[in-house]
Amino acid sequence: MKKIVMMCAGICLAMSMVSCGSSEKAYKKAYEKAQAQAQQQQTQTQQQVQTVVQPVKTETPVVTQVQTVPSTRTQVVDNRDNVQVREERVSIVSGAGLKAYSVVVGSFSVIANAEGLQQRLKNAGYAAQIVKNEERNMYRVVASTYADKASAVQSRDQLRGTYQDAWLLYSK
Repeated sequence: MKKIVMMCAGICLAMSMVSCGSSEKAYKKAYEKAQAQAQQQQTQTQQQVQTVVQPVKTETPVVTQVQTVPSTRTQVVDNRDNVQVREERVSIVSGAGLKAYSVVVGSFSVIANAEGLQQRLKNAGYAAQIVKNEERNMYRVVASTYADKASAVQSRDQLRGTYQDAWLLYSK
């Protein structure tokens, strides 16, 4: 009895393996169908290209003589009045005093950090000062201070080589 059951199970297994496999004919048929579609698309593309390409009629171009005109020089004026300036009410923490326009190179919430930057600026030859904005509770490190805006802008542009975020402060 066991032998018969085992033999039936083996025959069923063999039949299921044979029936599940895809036939080579099915693969060949799918391949030939894809080749036919590709060839049909290629033929359509060639027909479209042939209909688009048309002979071009050439006409004699009209040529005008080029006139040379001397260039005029335009003087570039530096628009220093268009520079952004922050207006803040500040009090001096360390330094000699501020003029109307100052160049700020750092802002810190901790005074020790501001003092460190002030010392580096002093070592570099700047008359650095520290001021405090009470509204924002920030210590501003001022590298230089000027009475006129043009001088402050020039100093800020020079300092931006080292301090990219340098900005102008107008003291109230």
